[in-house]
Amino acid sequence: MTLKPPLDQRRRLLLSGAVAATAVAGAGWGWWQSQRSSPPSDTPEGIPQFWEKTFDTPLEGHSLALRTFQHRPLLLNFWATWCPPCVAEMPLLNHFFQQQQANDWQVLGIAVDKPVAVRQFLARQPVDFPVVLAPLEGADLARALGNLGGGLPFTVLLDVNGQVRQRKIGQVTPQLLQSWTALR
Repeated sequence: MTLKPPLDQRRRLLLSGAVAATAVAGAGWGWWQSQRSSPPSDTPEGIPQFWEKTFDTPLEGHSLALRTFQHRPLLLNFWATWCPPCVAEMPLLNHFFQQQQANDWQVLGIAVDKPVAVRQFLARQPVDFPVVLAPLEGADLARALGNLGGGLPFTVLLDVNGQVRQRKIGQVTPQLLQSWTALR
């Protein structure tokens, strides 16, 4: 006859095992990320041909080169239609662009998404700033700019000299954007 441990003891053992497995998985994930990711660049010049990159626009169907935005403060926003915080911050980014455009600020939305989904989204919720399509290359660019985990939304502020001044993974706030305007 086999004796079973009391129910509370079994629960504690099961919980301890789950905690230990989670810790091992987290440590493994961190090690894997550190092995596969290069350190983020603080300058676009640290990214091969950054200013020469071109992306297609979803509505007009033409190419847009990043060099168009050189020598001006630039807010890059990596987003997707399937990302609720990305969708929620689009009106805020549009308002920021409308307010700061006269101060020579630029905003560029980089959609890491399917072209059809982006076109449908922009038809329902248009924005005044340019949006480009970059499903795979956009994810690589975001990683090179410091988004090692690939989270969305991801926003990067480049100053007039092309230096990365700020990075934000997650939804931006009006207060954060306002504080960034001083960093031109």
